[in-house]
Amino acid sequence: MRAFVWDGQRASVVEDHPEPTVGAGMALVEVRLAGICSTDLQILSGYMGFRGILGHEFVGRVIEGPDELVGARVAGEINFACGRCTECAAGHPRHCPNRTVLGILGADGAFAERLVVPTENLHQLPDSVEDASAIFIEPLAAAFEAELQSRAFAGARTAVLGAGKLGLLCAQVLARRGDDVRVVCRHEAAARIVRKLGLEPILGSLPEASFELVVEATGHPAGLATALAMVRPLGAVVQKSTVAARHEIDLAPLVIHEVTLIGSRCGPFAPAIEALARGEIAVAPLLTDTRPLSAATEAIEAARRPGALKIALDPGRSR
Repeated sequence: MRAFVWDGQRASVVEDHPEPTVGAGMALVEVRLAGICSTDLQILSGYMGFRGILGHEFVGRVIEGPDELVGARVAGEINFACGRCTECAAGHPRHCPNRTVLGILGADGAFAERLVVPTENLHQLPDSVEDASAIFIEPLAAAFEAELQSRAFAGARTAVLGAGKLGLLCAQVLARRGDDVRVVCRHEAAARIVRKLGLEPILGSLPEASFELVVEATGHPAGLATALAMVRPLGAVVQKSTVAARHEIDLAPLVIHEVTLIGSRCGPFAPAIEALARGEIAVAPLLTDTRPLSAATEAIEAARRPGALKIALDPGRSR
């Protein structure tokens, strides 16, 4: 089958990659659309030391598995837990120490014609959530996780650092609960998208110590230091960025100003699917292009460009 594979040195489209093996408790999914994420770009820079098929944001149709799932259109959670450890027993499978992670850690991902996913990870999708929206379910779930973790600051004056895909999803989710949200933008083009979403951009110099809550979603090593400069004493920073580069930061302001630092990763799919089904979160302005899987190399380069938003790969599309 066709797949986009990273070997640690080079990423390329392979036409004859071996078909995935469907084991017990797994389903074979035919990929309809997959989204390129900033994490994919970080993996290509050395993050997590991953080798294999990239991609973890997908919508597809089950073609082999339990009878009740075959033919269903699905999205899937990315953490493949063991189901036996202390964390799994406590209801925290995404922190399972034995987990693999789709397209990130030990499990081939969605930049392929087909992939295998644990059946318990799959969510059937309503017809009202189109494929082009469904590829946002995984990052939107991560935005809902930031909302859950920061509920002590609901209604706060909030800044989102990073006007990319994840930042704009976080901004919408937090505005939905009543936060007074500002989105930091590096250029006017990003600010136009922010305004289109009904949010207020910040351009130019950044106000210091002005926000009760700051969400850091820049994907840049310097983002956390900027967030700490913007948050007020006794406020909180939600750290969403994952980067391959090392952070070098003075943590004294964290202690001096008694700021809460919240690490935030994956989140719940159910509210993300429901919000999309109800049209409560706008994702259409965030999808800028869809390209065939055969053009994945060019699509990755396009996704690296400043100001790029979501680019999707379509395995069923020819050039």
